[in-house]
Amino acid sequence: MRGDQTAAWQVLAEYAKTFPGFDLRSEFARDTGRAAHFSQDAPGVFADLSKNLWNAKIESLLLQLAQQAGVFEHRYRMFQGEAINATENRAVMHWLLRQPAQGAASDALPSDVKASLKEVHHTLNAMLAFAEKIRADHHITDVVNIGIGGSDLGPQMAVMALQSFALKDKRFHFVSNVDGHELDAVLQGLKADNTLFLVASKTFTTLDTMTNAVSAKRWFEAQGCKNVSQHFVALTSNGEAAGKFGIQTCFGFWDWVGGRYSVWSAIGLPLAIAIGADSFRAFLAGAHAMDQHFLHANSAQNLPVRLGLLDVWYRNFLHYTSRCIAPYHSAFKRLAPFMQQLEMESNGKQVDMAGKALPYGTSPVLWGEPGTNGQHAFFQMLHQGTDVVPLEFVAVKNATHTLPDHHALLLSNMLAQAQALMLGQSDDGGYKNFTGNRPSTVILLEDLTPFNLGALIALQEHRVFVSGAVWGINSFDQWGVELGKVLAKDIHARLLTGDASGLDASTAQLLKRLI
Repeated sequence: MRGDQTAAWQVLAEYAKTFPGFDLRSEFARDTGRAAHFSQDAPGVFADLSKNLWNAKIESLLLQLAQQAGVFEHRYRMFQGEAINATENRAVMHWLLRQPAQGAASDALPSDVKASLKEVHHTLNAMLAFAEKIRADHHITDVVNIGIGGSDLGPQMAVMALQSFALKDKRFHFVSNVDGHELDAVLQGLKADNTLFLVASKTFTTLDTMTNAVSAKRWFEAQGCKNVSQHFVALTSNGEAAGKFGIQTCFGFWDWVGGRYSVWSAIGLPLAIAIGADSFRAFLAGAHAMDQHFLHANSAQNLPVRLGLLDVWYRNFLHYTSRCIAPYHSAFKRLAPFMQQLEMESNGKQVDMAGKALPYGTSPVLWGEPGTNGQHAFFQMLHQGTDVVPLEFVAVKNATHTLPDHHALLLSNMLAQAQALMLGQSDDGGYKNFTGNRPSTVILLEDLTPFNLGALIALQEHRVFVSGAVWGINSFDQWGVELGKVLAKDIHARLLTGDASGLDASTAQLLKRLI
């Protein structure tokens, strides 16, 4: 049942009408157990949700909403391998990529899913063996991943995040933009004979990726190198096309792996090369631990469920249209863009599963920047702007560097910002007045390890699942990405010929200026 068709949705809508008087400061003063009630441990992470604009009654109603909307049944169907991606008639089994080969949880899977699990581990073992081979090859100094979307954002974010675990004698580069300036800048710093290119495209036809791959191959051969098969690897399901390109080494994945959920698959090869097989398996283990938490933990202490329902409360009942992500760790430079694709491509939909127009908002706009940089860019708006924007801090307790003073100062800034957003400040003159009562969440990792990173990413995946299920949408297709690609092919041909016939006046005018 779609969320707005439930009794709980109607009760929440009525309750929200009385909500303008809700004040976090009063709630903390009234309830000494608030921090404990709205905080919890989950695999790899600790979360403090107490500075959010809700109380026990709201959370109880949201849990009823999830129950009435069938979120938990939908979750069960996903973990049984059913085709919950209805518009493409596909299962959604990225979780299977981190499922152990053996054990009670694996033994309980349906027989067809067990068969897929064997394929997963066959590919995983082959990929990790190759990763170890490249790690031991000191002749390879640079690894260039050529992909876009999920074939770029996931592995790039993870390699950056786990830099302290990465090899020190290899450099990792990520090329995604079809703008030739990006590839050109990377190639200028490389020696062809010391470089390994990873071409990541499920179909091996993605226009942006293949344009970059062809140009990289031309550059490679222009340097006098002919052994393409030793320096190019394909992460693809289309081995035939990769073979025509000159590639012999391929690692595939399956239709039930969406691009934004693919870092656990062969798309994670750059991460496996960077951190090694054992650490990559730890990365998978962290995600699997979060899968089990999501699948089995009581809903009142189920962190993905709580976060996903909080997102629904903010979007549909308090009508907040965006969420800011502020990771207080420089290794999380690409966390916000990764989260943008995960949530906005998954839940940026205006129709439900039956194709009917939705009468309410779905995905918020996600944006952000690592702290403390963000404090000197957009925090002014968060504190004193006219729009309330829920803020999500992501922090790591222990640093891996040995520089004195830095980490304590970083963490104190994070704590102070969360406190200031809530408490505010009174000023009769107005200019220094902070209303306070502005919501924030703190997600804390003890250490930035492969296990904990895997758990954090899986947490965010399942959170998106929960809100999408309440909204009654298919979180696993992305038809909105396709129209621009189709039109771009037509316009590309027109740019080469100058033919503007049949175009709208604006596009025709711009095309003529660009010829």
